[in-house]
Amino acid sequence: MSEEKRPNVIRRLYQWTVSWADKPGGTWALFWIAFAESSFFPIPPDVLLIALCFGARHKWAKYALVCTVGSVLGGVAGWGIGWGLRDTVAMPLLGLFDPSGETQKEIKVWYDAYGFLGILIAAITPIPYKVFTVFSGMMNYSLPMLILASVIGRGFRFYVVAALIRIFGATVKPFVEKHLEWCFVAGTVLVVGGFFAMKFLR
Repeated sequence: MSEEKRPNVIRRLYQWTVSWADKPGGTWALFWIAFAESSFFPIPPDVLLIALCFGARHKWAKYALVCTVGSVLGGVAGWGIGWGLRDTVAMPLLGLFDPSGETQKEIKVWYDAYGFLGILIAAITPIPYKVFTVFSGMMNYSLPMLILASVIGRGFRFYVVAALIRIFGATVKPFVEKHLEWCFVAGTVLVVGGFFAMKFLR
C-alpha cells in the first residue's frame, strides 16, 4: 500500500517545488529547497532552478549562486546531523534514502580511494547528495574537504544548468529535462579528468 502512495507523494512534492517559480518568494524557496535537499528533502533543487531561469533568464547567475550557497550550507547541516545525531536522525534518514546501504558502501570506497575527488564526484553526479553529507558526518570525514568539494561540485552543476538555459532558452528545455543526469555525468568526467591532468602535469 505504501509503495502505491509513494509516487503520488513525490509527484506532489515535485509540483509544489516547481510552483514556487511563479511566487514572489521563489528565490528564497530555491535557497531553502537547495539547503534541505542536501540533508533530507527528496526533490533536487534543479527543478526549481530550471523553472526560475526560464522565467527570468537574465538572472541565471543569481539563481545558480543562491542554489549553490543553499546546497553547500545544507551539506554542512547534513554533516552535522551525521556527526551529532547518528542514532536518532542520521540512521533513519539513511535508511529512507539508501535502504540497501549500497550508496554508503560506494561512498566509503570513493573516499578511501580518492578522498577529495570522491566527494567531488558525489557533489556533481545525480546520486543522493544527502546520503553523502549525512554519511560523511557519521564517518567523521573532513568537513573542510566536504565544503570545498561542495562549493566546486555543486557550483559547477547548478551554473551549468542555469547557463544552458541562459544561452539556449526554451529550445534546450526538453533536452535538459530529459538528459539532465547525463549532463551531470559528462561534467563529472570533465572535472575529475581535469584534476587528474593537473596532478600529472605538475
